[in-house]
Amino acid sequence: MRLEKLTPQEVNTYFKSKNTVIIPTGSIECHGTHNVLGVDTLAVEKLADMISKKSHTLIATTIPYGACDNLSEYPGTISIGHDLFCQIVERVVNEFIKHGAERFVFLNGHGGNIPALNQVCLNLYNKGKLGAIMNWWLMSWELNPEWKGGHGGAQETSAMLAIDPSLVKMDLIEEMGLINDIKSFETVGFTNVSFKGVTIPVPRPTSAYAKNGWIGPDHPKNANIKWGTEMLEACANYICEFIEQF
Repeated sequence: MRLEKLTPQEVNTYFKSKNTVIIPTGSIECHGTHNVLGVDTLAVEKLADMISKKSHTLIATTIPYGACDNLSEYPGTISIGHDLFCQIVERVVNEFIKHGAERFVFLNGHGGNIPALNQVCLNLYNKGKLGAIMNWWLMSWELNPEWKGGHGGAQETSAMLAIDPSLVKMDLIEEMGLINDIKSFETVGFTNVSFKGVTIPVPRPTSAYAKNGWIGPDHPKNANIKWGTEMLEACANYICEFIEQF
């Protein structure tokens, strides 16, 4: 059940017997030279469509923009920051509460949104409500460790191939090319450097150390449609089962 495709009367009927809402949250940001900017949003949109065919839970309209200040130097990346993102989600949640919602499942596609969603869930709890955060790309690692991946790597690229192959430019894939931008330290991933075997966060713009925007252990050249299809299907099935218990 997609909110934007329901009438007010249908929503009213829904909340007479149910109290759960799924809110998809994404981001518009760089995921490498081979991926479109909407990976995080398109992934949760696809999952929402899949879930709508398996569950009668109300699914809110996707919030497409997220908190991605560290990626804002890449052309096309649009960050609304942590504070504004939190305010938007909080406002949407409060509107649903007015209509009868008590439990919220945040179908999240972007790591930068997690701190704000944590805060929203804490606020919900203090109101006697409950929120759960479903970070699909992290969830998939636990469903199948072979699906583990990074930002714009084979995992997310496989998901995009399953969603729409025309949106993935495999011929434009570049090497990760992390730059040791801080003298005498090795860059080892998002914000992190390594010193004597210990990983230390040193927050700075991603563009300072990642030339093309994809970062992770999973090279996007290894992406394939089968991986993406099986992964998204497994996540959608799991989320539907979770919601039944939640």
